[in-house]
Amino acid sequence: MITINIKQEAGEFAENKDIARDFRINTILPTLNKGEEIIIDFTGVDGATQSFIHALISEPFRKHGDNVLDKVKFKNCNKTVQKVITIVTEYMQEAE
Repeated sequence: MITINIKQEAGEFAENKDIARDFRINTILPTLNKGEEIIIDFTGVDGATQSFIHALISEPFRKHGDNVLDKVKFKNCNKTVQKVITIVTEYMQEAE
């Protein structure tokens, strides 16, 4: 199991899509392709944009389907971040 610390790279407000893309390409997809679980830790992150979350998880959703939520765990999300993640994951599930 691998843990990504969002604040470490993205700061207290996760909005940089390039950072999200790097997480997706370099960590999330390779981990999922091995069948392993991944924790995305939002400790210390006060907010995140929909575009950041979309850049982070949309491709894994497309490649692995709704089952991606069995392997990807979101940890230490405040209510604001939780709401954005819910919006993006619901959108991706409807798009399938």
